[in-house]
Amino acid sequence: MAETKRIQTPLSTEDIAGLRAGESVLLSGTIYTARDAAHKRMVEELALGEDMPFDFNGAAVFYAGPSPTKPGGVIGSIGPTTSGRMDAYAPVLMAQGLRVMIGKGERSLAVVDAMKKHTAVYLAAIGGIAALMSACVVSARVVAYDELGTEAIRELMVADLLLVVAIDSQGDNVYKR
Repeated sequence: MAETKRIQTPLSTEDIAGLRAGESVLLSGTIYTARDAAHKRMVEELALGEDMPFDFNGAAVFYAGPSPTKPGGVIGSIGPTTSGRMDAYAPVLMAQGLRVMIGKGERSLAVVDAMKKHTAVYLAAIGGIAALMSACVVSARVVAYDELGTEAIRELMVADLLLVVAIDSQGDNVYKR
């Protein structure tokens, strides 16, 4: 069995290019949650020439919206949402520097082509273990679009979040094997 790679955000182009489909990774560092409504808003703001809520370069975006935080907790359960719902927006954001996406399920050909063009990677999170994934979150804070509730963009500090490289920057895709 292959060794699990430890990776840390922000990820360089070289870090991303070195990841291969099928590898397990333990991700640590800062990641951002963003779902449908936040993606739509970011793309609309880009079209208006507005700044993004965070620097995409080397950042990881987790397609997730946490459940409410229990008293004394850092975050509620947090698991991946279906990534295909962000496919209309992902190529636009990759052109702005987004290089790491985390979610579940297949991606469109347009997203895979944009990943190859921009040296990006898609990491799959295991659906159904949201309560366990929340244990990897060290801190959480809303950084944009608070009015969107669970779909607000949150900055998370994570430690050893277990993921699988689903599609690498060369377009190798575990869903197509």
